[in-house]
Amino acid sequence: MAITPLSLRTDYWDIFNIEEEDLEFLYNHLLELETPQTTQELVLALVIERIRQGKNQLTSQQESQGTIYRPKDHYKSGQSISFPSLNWQEGQITAIRPGNNPEYPSLEVIQVQFATKEIKEFASGLAKHILNEPVAINMDDPLLNPNNIIQKYGKSIAHLLNEMLEANPDLVRIAGRWFPRALLVDVNIGHLNLAEAVLDMSGGGPLSTHAVLEQIELPTDVNAKLTEFSLNLALQEDGRFDEIGPAGEILWFLRKLEPEAVQNVPSTLRYSSAEYDQDQVLDLIKQLDPIVVDELELFKHSLSKEDEFKLSIIFPHWRAGTLPLTTQLSQFFPTAYESPRVQFTFLDGNSGERFSGWVVRPFQYVYGLTEWFTAQGVFPGSLITVKRGKKPGEVIIFSNKHRSTREWIRTALVGADGGIVFAMLKQNISCAYDERMAIAIPDLAALDQLWDSTKSRHNLEQIVLTMMKELSKLNPQGHVHFQEIYTSVNLLRRCPPGLIFSILNEKPWAHHLGDLYYNLEQVNAEGRQND
Repeated sequence: MAITPLSLRTDYWDIFNIEEEDLEFLYNHLLELETPQTTQELVLALVIERIRQGKNQLTSQQESQGTIYRPKDHYKSGQSISFPSLNWQEGQITAIRPGNNPEYPSLEVIQVQFATKEIKEFASGLAKHILNEPVAINMDDPLLNPNNIIQKYGKSIAHLLNEMLEANPDLVRIAGRWFPRALLVDVNIGHLNLAEAVLDMSGGGPLSTHAVLEQIELPTDVNAKLTEFSLNLALQEDGRFDEIGPAGEILWFLRKLEPEAVQNVPSTLRYSSAEYDQDQVLDLIKQLDPIVVDELELFKHSLSKEDEFKLSIIFPHWRAGTLPLTTQLSQFFPTAYESPRVQFTFLDGNSGERFSGWVVRPFQYVYGLTEWFTAQGVFPGSLITVKRGKKPGEVIIFSNKHRSTREWIRTALVGADGGIVFAMLKQNISCAYDERMAIAIPDLAALDQLWDSTKSRHNLEQIVLTMMKELSKLNPQGHVHFQEIYTSVNLLRRCPPGLIFSILNEKPWAHHLGDLYYNLEQVNAEGRQND
């Protein structure tokens, strides 16, 4: 007869919930440590504590079972006893008789009736028997293994815990670490003014908290990590400072010295959202070349496991000196726990030149490429390759640059009437490009003026129709590929592929030929299909 080891309920962690007692434990845990902790560190502490409580509860339950059957003990008729080997069933002794074994003279046999009316016999007065040992807790139980629990349930517990901690006014968080507000070191306005001066002298930053602390006078007789945490919180709550470090690193920058495009969306990237049925265009979006990357697109591509990614740049991003921060591209750039802006280093894959870049998370773009685009000869339609850096906070970028050659390129010209016309003209080209996405722009100032005026003069449908008319003139059959339409529309108005697909699907003047090719039906001056 084997004893089932003590263990937690099988669904204990599946139905796990954060209780007030858990928050009180974690608060006291932080007080004892006097060191800020991440959510993951607090989850581990909580899991270990819950396992400790669970083991104590199992032991207490065993002790509360009353008389537990042990073969070595003697019992009385009418006595109730619990049987660990029978899943702690309780039964009542109905009869006792002497045992019939000369080797065990004190042996007795007890007859026990259970609640099911079933009657069984057990030995008593038997000094040597495995069941005489106390019931042990199953130490191999995965439900009592902290590492196993963290691996299987860590993310869900962390999500629950974050919600509870964020609602607790007694706790504060900076860069993913929590600490009781009551124990923070006092950081006054004088300290903050000194911090501003330190960053100002460093060109705005970035500087680590430790580097700032070295130059301002804060108490040194307390926990150094606590002092640093207190300064971090004070800087975070002061609008003059911006925390721009990647996850796991805290770096500070003066907000007033950040590039304008880091604080506010460049004009060419501003998008007036419009509703459309995504389901109707989803199959078409999936047919796009992978180099078509747009942060406004609702369709989320799966993450790539490749070490590099290639995309074609469209005019709005080229003009702003940015890259779209999509699902595919985000894995190549540093992120942060909370910081909306993260500064990092671009590394030119050909020259080895390093220059600053910014991940602007709220607006989903990466800034800092204006000068690099110019130096590399990048133009709308150029192919850009992004590669994982070998160092944290570093991203490698290639323009696939080559010796300049004159090639026939679709060229956007601003006509006397203020409209765009396209012509195939020879241009000096010094980097790789996609033929469908490429557009040379000889007069950027004229296009800039047209961009601002177009937003107020023409609706998007009219722009799509106009671009199709102009593009169809370059093809003897009048066929136009969608990617040509998409990149051309974005010369005048920021727009994702899905919305353009939706317009082409709905309008009678657009005829889908298959393989993302379209042509124009005969239309009158108002854009309506002629009979």
